[in-house]
Amino acid sequence: MAEIIQKDGTWVFDGDALRLTPGHDKNVSLLRKTLGELVLPLGALAGISFEQGRRAGRLRLRLRDGADPLLLATGGRLTEPHDPYQLLVESDRHGVAEYLVDEVRNALLLDRVPAGSVDAYLLPGPSVPLSVSAGDGTAAFDGEHIRLAWNWKTEEAKAAAGSRSLALADVRAVEWHPAVGLENGWLRFTVGNAATKAPPKYDPDAVELWGFKKDPLMALVAAAVQARLPHPAGAGPAPQDRALPPGPAAPVEDDHDALLRRLRELGELHRTGVLTDDEFALAKQAVLKRM
Repeated sequence: MAEIIQKDGTWVFDGDALRLTPGHDKNVSLLRKTLGELVLPLGALAGISFEQGRRAGRLRLRLRDGADPLLLATGGRLTEPHDPYQLLVESDRHGVAEYLVDEVRNALLLDRVPAGSVDAYLLPGPSVPLSVSAGDGTAAFDGEHIRLAWNWKTEEAKAAAGSRSLALADVRAVEWHPAVGLENGWLRFTVGNAATKAPPKYDPDAVELWGFKKDPLMALVAAAVQARLPHPAGAGPAPQDRALPPGPAAPVEDDHDALLRRLRELGELHRTGVLTDDEFALAKQAVLKRM
């Protein structure tokens, strides 16, 4: 097991999954604290890196495209303080961070996890019910319906129609965009076959965001809805709704025999020059630890 504990949070890797727990430091963002602990299966990871700095380093995770509904709904627009897949590392823990990186990379290599995209969500998304107030309204989601309620700051033409209730079955897409400079952000739902979209200020299916503290929390609503929509790659429902079909169990290979076979494969990769001496030594060591 590899573990790193920092003010920014704690990352623990047990060989099968990486557990990310946000820290309690005042500088940890409200989004990360609200999102809480994340458990990432090894198969959801595409890579990990550590960047050293003068005062602090940074661990960064790269997830496989399509694995996480939060990343899909936000389009990769979560800025550095709110990104749950980054961890600030103090200068005296750089060695620990590098060890964690080696352990995760070795596991990805041993399990031959592909770095390409997936056609089904591998993370469940935020839990529901969920309600967030920010910008010109409140967005609430109970797993089946989205309710948009307006406040005194809402444009009159938009508020005149009253609160909106959207059935999940009618929603085709959801997106969150942060406020950038003088441009306001939004949480927007695409309903039915709507081809044109009004600016968020006037769109009854959108909450306009102005760049205040709670704006990033709207990304959690977006992710919770995204997790329950069909996957963009067309594989079907989200993990919490997907059932395995009945059928005979696949034969299970003896763990010891599988590890011996993997050692032989690593040796062949080393002999043919695919793995360097250092990569082969690290991968071999990781296999031997499992035997």
